[in-house]
Amino acid sequence: MTGNELNDVAKQSATVAEMSVAWNLAEDLMGGTAAMRKAGKRHLPQWPAEDEQAYKSRRDTATLFPAYSRTISVLAGKPFSKPITIGEDVPERVRTWLENVDLEGRNLHAFAADLCANALGYGLCGILVDCPKADGVKTRADEQRAGVRPYFVHVRHNAILGWRSETKGGHTLLTQLRLLEAVNENDGLFGEKLIEQVRVLEPGKWTVYRKKKTASGADAWSEHDAGTTSIDVIPFIPVYGFRKGFMTGVPPMLELAHMNVEHWQSKSDQQTILHVARVPVLFAKDLGPETKIVVGMGSLITASGEHADMKYVEHTGKAIEAGRMSLLDLEDQMRQVGAELLVIKPGNTTEVQTVSDNEQGMCDLQRIMQSLEDGLDQALDLMAKFVGEEEGGHVSIFSDFGVATLAEASAKLLFEMKADGSLSHATLLNELKRRGTLSPEVDVEKEIAAAKLEKPDLERQEKVSV
Repeated sequence: MTGNELNDVAKQSATVAEMSVAWNLAEDLMGGTAAMRKAGKRHLPQWPAEDEQAYKSRRDTATLFPAYSRTISVLAGKPFSKPITIGEDVPERVRTWLENVDLEGRNLHAFAADLCANALGYGLCGILVDCPKADGVKTRADEQRAGVRPYFVHVRHNAILGWRSETKGGHTLLTQLRLLEAVNENDGLFGEKLIEQVRVLEPGKWTVYRKKKTASGADAWSEHDAGTTSIDVIPFIPVYGFRKGFMTGVPPMLELAHMNVEHWQSKSDQQTILHVARVPVLFAKDLGPETKIVVGMGSLITASGEHADMKYVEHTGKAIEAGRMSLLDLEDQMRQVGAELLVIKPGNTTEVQTVSDNEQGMCDLQRIMQSLEDGLDQALDLMAKFVGEEEGGHVSIFSDFGVATLAEASAKLLFEMKADGSLSHATLLNELKRRGTLSPEVDVEKEIAAAKLEKPDLERQEKVSV
């Protein structure tokens, strides 16, 4: 392999580059206000007549309404509000490994919850089943003493550089997978350095590439380490948000992400016009060249001009109210888009798809969880294959969270945002009024005050009942 070919080892494939457009957008939104400010003109354009300093001031005072990240957090928490059920068919020694499934202290439940959030936020991630080198390990007792056993690695979306695949026996299989990694190594007595490397996986073997200095002093990728595996497949399982094809997915709430950027831009405009409106402009007419203007308490200005006039010109405020209502409408639309993943859709209708006449429909989030559940089962099978077990068994993720209507889904999302502190009590009640769930006659402030008075009584009743 030539040096030029090796330099392509860290290059994103065309498919990954296409997916990364959505990944970059999602990463900026998930990073919050600081990340959006850093993104600058990518999400907050500079207007034609706006000078650079004015733009920087506008950018550095903008704040993000975190609709995308909050919705991901709430939806990802639903399937994991109850523990994952480990099937009876999971081998005993595999079952014990699930308490520290990634060798970083996370159990399968916590590991799967992170996978879910990654898939919902970015559309694609995966599980790599790895196993340390087992030199001198021959028996199960040797294995336990050495701590050698397979484990899961959460491969995030931005670690995937490219792949090759082929179809065999009706199944699409990976023949090559390139992953970008960052490894911490000791540097001197107390320091450490982060080293970037690319791992290339092929059936039965792996190779690690790192940048090294050439004779000319330039950096070039070269082979750093290599080895073989005891199984004849690439031990990687993709996990999708919305699956578009093999190893290709899109964020399920990509439209919500675009709407969140629109809100970011509109809110910046709203903050700017509020600033303009709060600073009135002093207007003077026909004061004469000899008039000295002093503004402040105790000052007096005299003018001799026939049409002399002096006053403050203030903004009428009509555009401010229109902007405020536009932001509220956009926030409501974003909540509706997030809630759509919870609405149960009609069941399968074709003869091939339908398993039974009574098959119920599923919401999109349930379908995503079904895919994640299948991915975990496949990863367990790979874990079992590493140690000679026949199969890895099955797990089950809680999925009883679908709702019948968008209004119900939206209301549930609001309640959960209130529970995790994302919404105030007043905003929750006002939103329920706006949706018609509460009567328009409900006085929000009185209801909150009444609820506070009732809370001590309820606490006393609970103590008595205990």
